Amino acid sequence: MARHSKLQKQILALYRQFLQAGRDKPGFIPRIRDEFRVNSRVKKTDVMYIEYLHRRAQRQLEQLRDANTKQLGSFSKPRPDS
Repeated sequence: MARHSKLQKQILALYRQFLQAGRDKPGFIPRIRDEFRVNSRVKKTDVMYIEYLHRRAQRQLEQLRDANTKQLGSFSKPRPDS
């Protein structure tokens, strides 16, 4: 089995922290899994973008841990009209 880099270990730990923090809030676990699944497609060589996502996720985790948080906002691109 391949060893994980330091950054990969940090991301995996962050994922576990998200799952633990979202356990008490309904509807958060599927959203967390989907977000990490989408971002798992980022190329391993795109380190700057991965670090950006890591910092962003840390800020979102702090928001999620706040007792007053009931939902997390997200930005999405508008779908082009077909």
